Amino acid sequence: MEKRMFGRTGQQFPLLSFGAQRIVDEHNCTEDEAIAIVNRAIDEGITYFDTAPSYSKGQSEERLGKALALHGRRNDVWIATKTNDRTRDGSLKLLEESLKRLQTDHVEEWRLHNIMTMEELDKCFAKGGALEALIEAKDQGLIKHISISGHTNPRVQLEAIDRYPFDSALVALSAADHLVYSFAHEFLPKANEKGIAVIGMKVMALGKLAPWYEKALQYTFSLPISTAIVGMESMEQLEQNLAIAKSFKPMTDLEQLSFLKEIMHLANPDVLRWKSTDWVSGEWYVR
Repeated sequence: MEKRMFGRTGQQFPLLSFGAQRIVDEHNCTEDEAIAIVNRAIDEGITYFDTAPSYSKGQSEERLGKALALHGRRNDVWIATKTNDRTRDGSLKLLEESLKRLQTDHVEEWRLHNIMTMEELDKCFAKGGALEALIEAKDQGLIKHISISGHTNPRVQLEAIDRYPFDSALVALSAADHLVYSFAHEFLPKANEKGIAVIGMKVMALGKLAPWYEKALQYTFSLPISTAIVGMESMEQLEQNLAIAKSFKPMTDLEQLSFLKEIMHLANPDVLRWKSTDWVSGEWYVR
């Protein structure tokens, strides 16, 4: 698989990375299956794993930790987890619990989870806010890099990277996302200019792009990003994603335009629910 630089960190990752949200009972993935999928992914060169304490009440982190510990592969991977708490104390408590579930004494990356509004951003940056926890954790060696994520409004993440030199940003970069509040159009150029690693997510737009599966992956891979995380709940999905990633050739501008025209009808509130400020807090964790 093609590898790309991860911002200014000096690291490189394959363009396909692992979203661990779905290796849980909730998505009909057993623990044994989860362990097998994670280790198969590592065997095939995937080293970047994204999770969060809020994914199935910690089960995602727990299973990722078990998969790595069982086969002694913790040092083979980069773990990114998150805090959905907006306070220093609450975030540090979440990190302590995450480290226990992941069976590690540190994670490579910790991020502010899905900052949707300027008000949430202000809370994180205020005295006693979550950003204090990220900075303290880095000073203590509990984390290596500081990150932020967002699904909704790219202007919030643009403001964030103007306020603080985040190492990375995880943002919604499906083809459908390009049509409303586009991170690809508004956020990506500025992040690249600043040397911030950008991780694409929502690649399948919560399954709405499944009829265009290969094109959806190719579109996001073709953007100037560091990597893209894709949720995988079965070995079949992993193998399908690997095959597409290994044979990847960048879409031309005309191919991208043609694809966007083909899916333009998806640019509506029923499909792109995460673009709405009415998106209920917590929904992105379980869908």
